[in-house]
Formats: sequence, C-alpha cells, structure tokens
Amino acid sequence: MQGPLATLKVLDFSTLLPGPFASLLLADMGAEVLRIESLTRMDLLRVLPPHDQGISASHAYLNRNKRSLALDLKQPAALEVVKQLVQDYDIVLEQFRPGVMERLGLGYEALKAINPKLIYVSITGYGQTGPYQDRAGHDINYLALAGLASYTGRRDSGPLPLGIQAADIAGGSLHGVIGLLAAVIARQHSGQGQYLDVSMTDCAFSLNAMAGAGYLACGVEPERENQMLNGGSFYDYYRSRDGRWLSVGSLEPAFMQQLCTALGRPELAAQGLSPVPAQQQALKLALQIEFEKHDFAQLCELFASVDACVEPVLSLAEAVEHPQLKARQLVSQVPRGDGSTQPQMACPLKFSGGLPEPRHIGATVGAHTEEVLAELGYSAQRIEELRSARVIG
Repeated sequence: MQGPLATLKVLDFSTLLPGPFASLLLADMGAEVLRIESLTRMDLLRVLPPHDQGISASHAYLNRNKRSLALDLKQPAALEVVKQLVQDYDIVLEQFRPGVMERLGLGYEALKAINPKLIYVSITGYGQTGPYQDRAGHDINYLALAGLASYTGRRDSGPLPLGIQAADIAGGSLHGVIGLLAAVIARQHSGQGQYLDVSMTDCAFSLNAMAGAGYLACGVEPERENQMLNGGSFYDYYRSRDGRWLSVGSLEPAFMQQLCTALGRPELAAQGLSPVPAQQQALKLALQIEFEKHDFAQLCELFASVDACVEPVLSLAEAVEHPQLKARQLVSQVPRGDGSTQPQMACPLKFSGGLPEPRHIGATVGAHTEEVLAELGYSAQRIEELRSARVIG
C-alpha cells in the first residue's frame, strides 16, 4: 500500500528531535526519506538511552522507514553525490545553524540552481534573521523567550519543565511539516519550489493562542495560576487519598453539575461559572477535599460512567494499556531487520485509504549507502574508491 505522500522524496540532513520527528511523519505517510548522515560527527540521538538490543529506542522510533546514506560533506565527492540526489529528491530538510549549509556549498540557492522545483526547509531555534539567529538554544529556552513559561507552572514555585519538548515538536516539527506540505501544493500550481524558514521560537510564540490574543488586544498579561486554563480556576489536577492524580476539565455547566453530583456536593456546581478568583479558589479547595476522601481506583471507577470531563493521570505504562488508546491502535510492531519486531508509537493520523505498514526501525549509519549510490549509477569499483577515501561510510 502507498501512503498519501508516496510521490514525495526527501533528503533529511537533520539530527536530534525536531527534524527527525517531522520526517518521521512524512515517512509514515509514504514519503521516501533518505537521511544524509555525517561520517565524522555522531548524532546524539543514536546514543541516547534507553537501548533495545544495543540500539537507542528514540533513534529506532524517530528514524523508522528512512534510509541512511553516510557522507563526509566536507569532501567535494560527497557534495557531488548530494547534487545528483537533488535532481530527483526535490525536498530538503535541514536543522543546522544559519549559514552552515551555505558554507558546505549546499544552501538553497546552490541547490535551487540544480532543481528549481526544490522545496528547502530549515528548522532552527531562532530563525535565519534577527540578533539571535546564531545563538545556541534548546526547547526550554525557546519556551522561555516565547513567553509561554511565564504563565505555566505554580505561583509559589515558578515555571515547570514540561515533560515533552513542546517547542521542538509542536513548534519545529509540526510547523515544518505544515509549511512543507503547503509549499508542495503551491508547487503543483506554479511549478516552482521555495525556501521555508521555520523558527522554533516563532512557532512557540504562536502557541500562546488565547493568552497572546488577550494580551495584544486587551492588554491582559497572563500570569501563573491567574487564567481559566492554567490553574487560576477549578480546571486543574486533584490528588486522591493514596497520592495519585486526576484531571478535571468540567468547564461547561452540565459537566460541572455531573462532577459535583458524583462527589456528593451538587451545591458546589453554581460556583463553577463564577469569574471571581476567590470563589474559584474556594471551589478548588472544596473539590480537593472531596477527592482526597477516595483512593485513585475508587475515583476512576466513579467517573468511568460519568460524563464530566474527569480522567485519571496515567503513567506511560498505563496509557499504553488504556482501552481507548488500544482501540486506536497507537502502538505498532515494527520490523527490526532480523526477523523480530520492536513495539513503537504508531502514526496517529488515520486515513480512510490507510497507511503502509512500517518497514523497519531506524537504520544503522550508512546502512543504505551502497544501495543509494548504485541507484545513482555508481559502479561497485567507484563505490569502493569513495569508501577507501572516507567519502562514504
């Protein structure tokens, strides 16, 4: 079966998380993704624990369904290989700091001269322009500068590190894929490719959504625990008697009534709509007292049949076994290459036409080098010469 993106061919120069997660989505949807990996610099994702049979589980997941070509991009012969590939692979994804690809001779203008239909996506922390364009950063830094961390967390303890990389994935990966696919659609009409400058900080800033709109239009500055959805209301997490947690999102009156009735305090429901901060905090305290009268299992059983937007905070191990996630088939068995399989998170997108079955976990460095060069017309002798010269691996 071919996926909806089976006509796309992507050269992926990225490492770590943002670029590889983006190209994972593309590969899962059928795109042919070829990773261009360095012979001289190890991708840290390959050594990140934990490991399964000696392979990083993160690498095996993020790079499934992709082929690997190992090149020393500082050698002219390696650049010639890339330039030949660009004639056929008309999408480039890279994640270096601004100017690195240009210094290698692989910038947009150089490759566009070879293939005017080229779509070239650069994912960086701060973008290709501005005073921070060359500055190092990580997910936590982008969230901080984008304003998101200023109203996330608790008033008395400050901002909290998120359990996921929101700027990397929601900012870089997902916006990168959106922009790339938009450029593909535009190319279908114009016949021309284009360059996409994706800044994780820019995209994280756009995630301010409601709080950002409120500040820009009305001057209302969001702070920790002073908004409806950041702990400033009853919309929050509540601890059970045995120390587990449940999420309460009973914003609508009907859900609030269900919540309070289930807890044996129907009279509290009227406070749910109050805009007065003091009343919201009083409601939170009253709800916490009720939650702490019951163990986690009792609360799960109680709310399983109540439509009140109350759900348990599950561990990852519990989430994997939850009947909703299992029904949605969010875990798949991916071939390792030795006849066995590795369980991985499946592509979450559901197409009526289906998606191709996963082909393999992330490949070893240069696993497909000879195969790719043979497709380009390189003879076995020439491939061996390049290997001896450490151009390929």
